[in-house]
Amino acid sequence: MKKVILLALLLAGGKAWAQPEIKPVGALPSNAQVKWQQLEYYMFIHFGPNTFTDKEWGHGDEDPKVFNPTELDARQWARTAKLAGMKGIIITAKHHDGFCLWPSEYSKHTVRESAWKNGKGDVLAELSAACKEYGLLFGVYLSPWDRNHPAYGTPEYNQVFANQLKEVHTKYGDVFEQWFDGANGEGPNGKKQVYDWNLFESTVTNIHPNVIFFSDAGPGCRWIGNENGYAGVTNWSTLNRADFKPGMGGITETLNKGQEDGTHWVPGEADVSIRPGWFYSETTDNQVKSLAHLLDIYYGSVGRNANLLLNVPVDRRGRIHENDSIRLMELRRTLDVDFKENLARKARVAATNTRQNSSVTSAVYLTDGNYNTYWATADGKTTGDITLSYASPVTFNRISVQEFIPLGQRVRSFSVSVLQGKEWKEIARETTVGYKRILRLPLTTAKSIRVSILDAKASPVISEVSLFRAPELISDPEIQRNKAGMVTIKTASPDPVIHYTTDGTAPTTASPKYEQPFSFPGSGTVSAVAFVENGKRSSVVIDAIFGIAPTNWKVLTPGADNAIDATPRAWTTKENGYPAELVVDLGREETIKGVGYQPNTHGGIVYKYALYLSADGKEWGKPVSEGSFANILNNPIEQYIKLSSSATCRYIKFVALAPANAQDTRVSVGELKVF
Repeated sequence: MKKVILLALLLAGGKAWAQPEIKPVGALPSNAQVKWQQLEYYMFIHFGPNTFTDKEWGHGDEDPKVFNPTELDARQWARTAKLAGMKGIIITAKHHDGFCLWPSEYSKHTVRESAWKNGKGDVLAELSAACKEYGLLFGVYLSPWDRNHPAYGTPEYNQVFANQLKEVHTKYGDVFEQWFDGANGEGPNGKKQVYDWNLFESTVTNIHPNVIFFSDAGPGCRWIGNENGYAGVTNWSTLNRADFKPGMGGITETLNKGQEDGTHWVPGEADVSIRPGWFYSETTDNQVKSLAHLLDIYYGSVGRNANLLLNVPVDRRGRIHENDSIRLMELRRTLDVDFKENLARKARVAATNTRQNSSVTSAVYLTDGNYNTYWATADGKTTGDITLSYASPVTFNRISVQEFIPLGQRVRSFSVSVLQGKEWKEIARETTVGYKRILRLPLTTAKSIRVSILDAKASPVISEVSLFRAPELISDPEIQRNKAGMVTIKTASPDPVIHYTTDGTAPTTASPKYEQPFSFPGSGTVSAVAFVENGKRSSVVIDAIFGIAPTNWKVLTPGADNAIDATPRAWTTKENGYPAELVVDLGREETIKGVGYQPNTHGGIVYKYALYLSADGKEWGKPVSEGSFANILNNPIEQYIKLSSSATCRYIKFVALAPANAQDTRVSVGELKVF
């Protein structure tokens, strides 16, 4: 069937774009939800008094005059989002502090009371106009929790909040997404509010019937269960809505994965900030997430059947900071290159178990670039192979598979294989697909690639299969070791091949290839290098210096177990902790050359110390070393206490004698190491 005719049939549907030839399965998306899923990537903006007070959650008692951006430019926000490849912007029109970015008639804590534009400004008006100018969708976050409004905690407040929703949805044009979180704390009167969600939702839908509601329970889309930006490796777009409500606890894992046989279509939205916090802080100007990290988030959200809502906080000028903008442009350029050429368009496509005598299904539709056409198996056939064949070998490292979700999400598992000689070699095996699943694979060359649907709830309906060769991205290795002495090496990008050594030499491509965690319980150095392009380019050499693994150690100082647990957790005393002793039983006699002290950057840094050794834990004698850690307050990195000569002992005692900061009298040890 021709594309234009099929599209007309699809758009004619109400609840879903279902075809009479193929029976829909399970809960289905609305037309609005399908269009929402196709947005894939858009911007979150946190902006308000917290921007000027360096708080994440304001208390509602701040002077509204603190809100005074000096160069607010909503067009710069929209222009940045557009250039970044985003499809819309959602802004915190009202956060938990109750401050409204528009002059609400139902609050006295708004831009009207601020110093900005002498109370004549309206952030929502400026942003909605900018979004319209740049062809972006406009969305709003309104928190029902209001730490300022005197009616919060009373039955009257629900109507106040509904009135504010009505203001926003009637004054600023179309709203594509209404963002709710379930925060519900105490208001000025010390009481919590019983939210009337039915009232809130009906107020909005009476104005914008196709709006997508975000919350823990949807109904338009759901929180993905974390604020890291990652959907589950298995991710169903359906949920038993009756079992969930905004703000309820203990549901993060379920929200991350969805529910295979959920009663309602509630797809996932992955929200994450480009910085450590949601609101702007000058202290995080140099903590913008790396390109490799953002790429990992993109593939872990959009590439796992979720939409990505990336927060870019506006600074005190009222502009997106240069560091954030630069990183967004780097991400856009990289994604453009990653998906520049769809190699599947050049393939001969064949499929097994294809539905016969069908006017709407064919294997040729799998690579036609049109989401609204598809291939499907016959009724009762829940497996099938899709094969891409080439006259000459192609090299690829990305593959994308899409289901035609208007007929329901069906695929439970699938695999990717390549033909090597006469044998098929499996290179990936995954679970769900949904609207879009993107796999990052090792650089692979083959003449035939096969996508096998291994299991499905009903006959699979696949809209598109795409193949790409993305430039391999180098990122430095990260080396970690747990308490048992097992070493793990990873990179933020999956592209590099990692080689490592344990003898102090620099790794080359001839060195052991890292494939899985390995045991290194002794003292020494693990070095790693990440290689791409078959060894042509490499990262810097990363060294990790390890002491003896604390597998059988025992802390004799009460409550100090965190000091030897090989994790970022630290042992910290109460105030006035000096002097403090940390005594450790090594479990057996060891010959040692020194001890390492890892300071806790959150406080309690030790300056003067003494180190004692003992064979029995009773007789300590004089310290084998005593002194101070020079400049440790300004440079809180791991410090080494080197012994004048090797010594044999079973017990060590680290004594903290004086703090690096005289005002901070706590004692803290991030990690104590023995070499």
